[in-house]
Amino acid sequence: MNGRIFMDCDKIKSIIYESEDDLPFLLQIRIELHLLFCSACAAELKNLQQLGEIMREDFLPESPDFSEPLMKELAAEADMEEKTEAAAGFSFRSWVIIGSFLLLSLSSAYFGMNFTEIASSEGSSFLLPIGITVGVILTCYGALFIGSHLKELSNRFGL
Repeated sequence: MNGRIFMDCDKIKSIIYESEDDLPFLLQIRIELHLLFCSACAAELKNLQQLGEIMREDFLPESPDFSEPLMKELAAEADMEEKTEAAAGFSFRSWVIIGSFLLLSLSSAYFGMNFTEIASSEGSSFLLPIGITVGVILTCYGALFIGSHLKELSNRFGL
């Protein structure tokens, strides 16, 4: 009868280590009886329970909250980048002045040409490449202007 109620220590330890779910009632009674009479297994179970508590509660200490200092640092870095970009590039006013000068110079280029002489020798189709060149230059300048001042333009026009 002693062999059927009591189990050996190795079997008890393997059940204790491997059991994650609730054990059957009779098996629980047999384990409790064994632990009542075997101090080595009882100490092993106590150590295992303490280790489980340490793993659940004290294994990883609380980490400090870095979100607020990190967000402050990122905001300061973004402000620094905006100031650097503003200092490095042309101002809005400079872009407008240069664009106006470019537009006036391209449109006034026609006044310096002798159209009658060119039209008689080349035909009126010579205006097409000139118009395409002026259009490409103005389009590229406008694209660069808008691309470099996108934030300012969206704030100014409420986009």
